[in-house]
Amino acid sequence: MVFLARTSSPTEWKAVANSISTLVEEATFEVAPEGLTFRAMDPSHVALVDLNWPGTAFEKYDCDSQLKFTVRVEDFVKLIRRADAKDSVEISRADEDTLVLRIQDGYKREYRLHLIESTASPTPLPKLAFNAKLTITEATFEKILNDISVVSDHTSVEATRDRVVFSGKSDAGSAAAEMEKSGADLLQLDVKEDSKATYSIDYLLNITKAAGATSDTVICEYSSKMPLRLEFRISEMGGRIHFYLAPRVEER
Repeated sequence: MVFLARTSSPTEWKAVANSISTLVEEATFEVAPEGLTFRAMDPSHVALVDLNWPGTAFEKYDCDSQLKFTVRVEDFVKLIRRADAKDSVEISRADEDTLVLRIQDGYKREYRLHLIESTASPTPLPKLAFNAKLTITEATFEKILNDISVVSDHTSVEATRDRVVFSGKSDAGSAAAEMEKSGADLLQLDVKEDSKATYSIDYLLNITKAAGATSDTVICEYSSKMPLRLEFRISEMGGRIHFYLAPRVEER
C-alpha cells in the first residue's frame, strides 16, 4: 500500500486544509492512482466542499491502490501551517494508523499524525442545472462580499445578460455593487436565463479567504433560488475546489 504526494510549496495544502476547516471537524481523503479527492457537507447541510486534485498536479505523486484516511482537521491544519512559503510539503502513509508529513527547505521537519476512524457518511453531489455563470477576479469577489457585509449578513446575486448586481439590506440600510459585462473585473458572463438568489455572506467569505489563496479567479454558477457553486483552482498545474452553498429560504 503506497501513497505519497509532494508539492514544491505549501500554498496548495494550506488552501485545501483551510477550506475543509471552514465546514467540518474531520476529513476523509480518498486517494487512488489518478489523484486525491475529498467531499463533505457541514453539519447544518448548508454548504458542501468537493475537492479534486489529480496526481499530475503534484511535484511527485505515487499511489498503487485506492485507499482512504481520516484526519482530525484541527490537527492537520496546525501541521500544514508550520510550513513556510519556500518549503516543500510531502504527505505519505506510514501504516494504517499514521500519516507522515515532511516539510523541507533549509532543514527537514517530520510529523506523524495519528489517523482517526471516520464517523461521516458518504456525501452525494447535488444534481444542478446552472442558468448563470460568471467569472470574477478573486480580489474583486472578496471585496464585494466585504462591501455588502457592512449592512447585511446575506447577499442577493442578480445576473442578466449584460450585468451582475450583488446587493444586501437590513434594518441599518442597503448596499449594491454592480458589474457590467464589459468591465475589467467581470471576466466572463454567460446567462441562459435571468437569475436571482440570496446566500450567506459568512459562508462565502470564509471559503473565499481559505480557497482563494491559490486562485486568481472565482467561477460562480447558480440559478434562481437554487444552490450556488464556486470553483477555485488549486494550482496552475491542475486541481480544483468546488464549494456548494444552499440559498436563503426566505428572500426579503
